[in-house]
Amino acid sequence: MTQRFNLRLARPLAVLTVGLGLAAGAHAAAPQHVRIAVDVPYPPFEYRNADGELEGFEIDLGNTLCERAKLDCEWVVQGWDGIIPGLLSRKYDAIMSSMRITPARERQVLFTRPYAMSPKVWVARRGSDISLDDTASLKGLSVGVQRGTTQDSYITQQYGDKLDVQRYATAADVALDLESQRLDLAFLNYPVALDTLEIGSPDSQYVQVGPRLDSPESIFGKGNAIAVRPRDKDLAETFDQALDSVYADGTFETLMHQYFDYDLRPASRKSGS
Repeated sequence: MTQRFNLRLARPLAVLTVGLGLAAGAHAAAPQHVRIAVDVPYPPFEYRNADGELEGFEIDLGNTLCERAKLDCEWVVQGWDGIIPGLLSRKYDAIMSSMRITPARERQVLFTRPYAMSPKVWVARRGSDISLDDTASLKGLSVGVQRGTTQDSYITQQYGDKLDVQRYATAADVALDLESQRLDLAFLNYPVALDTLEIGSPDSQYVQVGPRLDSPESIFGKGNAIAVRPRDKDLAETFDQALDSVYADGTFETLMHQYFDYDLRPASRKSGS
């Protein structure tokens, strides 16, 4: 995979530069230089390779969108807990980090149309014999979620009175504590569970419990989208046009199949609307 990043160690936030030259024809009101925030690690969407450079599905997709939109883009690594406050305080201009469109977030930021929809999944150690249907049996068991995510919202609302909910800064920390047997369950984004815990492998120590979930929409939202400040309508439209372009010519599906063996497209994109 082509490397596009050079780490700048002098900055307090890890900032990496994408060498995409500005060209004529960009949307008139869009910033010439766009900083895009991403939470790392969140494989296979975004992560660092052995050389410390950013890779992943959303990194590749974001680079392609910036090329299509003729924007000079820069990736800024930001922890999830502060990712919306950082946008609103102008530390960067957009968020592209598997952020779901939800009513609560729509009151703070402006979203593009959704570009992906990944389900959520319960994970337990193989042989643990946990049944989600028997809610009484869940009493006292612990579950790990990434703080401030739709997974956190779902577990808090649906199981907060039944499970001991442990919240973590990153999904990787959730997986680590499940591996260390400090958790009985984890509730993760399905692609992340596949990547970090290898739940699709017959040799994995971890298994999916129950079905994959992407509803209710009131919690899980309409899909993953790029977030910008509410006043930056032109930038959102610029990204929407670029997203439409990569969907129209098949580029999105090509990138998707490099990382996933299932369909990540939201319903609105599958229907062509």
